Amino acid sequence: MTPQTFHILLALTDSDKHGYAIMQEIEFRTGGKVKIGPGTLYGSVQRLLEEGLIKEVPGDADGPERRRDYRLTPQGRQALVAEADRLKGLVQMANVKLAVRRKP
Repeated sequence: MTPQTFHILLALTDSDKHGYAIMQEIEFRTGGKVKIGPGTLYGSVQRLLEEGLIKEVPGDADGPERRRDYRLTPQGRQALVAEADRLKGLVQMANVKLAVRRKP
């Protein structure tokens, strides 16, 4: 899973969001270290829709334009949890290797 995909799925864990809200949350959550532009976001969203990891849901119809909101699917949540576990394992391995190398 790409880092962008991970961030998008993570942004959708607590609520449905439209594309701009996804981009804002990612930037906020990473302290501005990760910024996903519209081209990257919507290309990733299209792929996630095709893979069934997210789905489109009715958005705010009261606004000047119809926004497309996205929701994490159960399959998307499983993929996100699996990737988080994989990353956790990598960090644990790195910490062990780094701790061994730090010893005199």
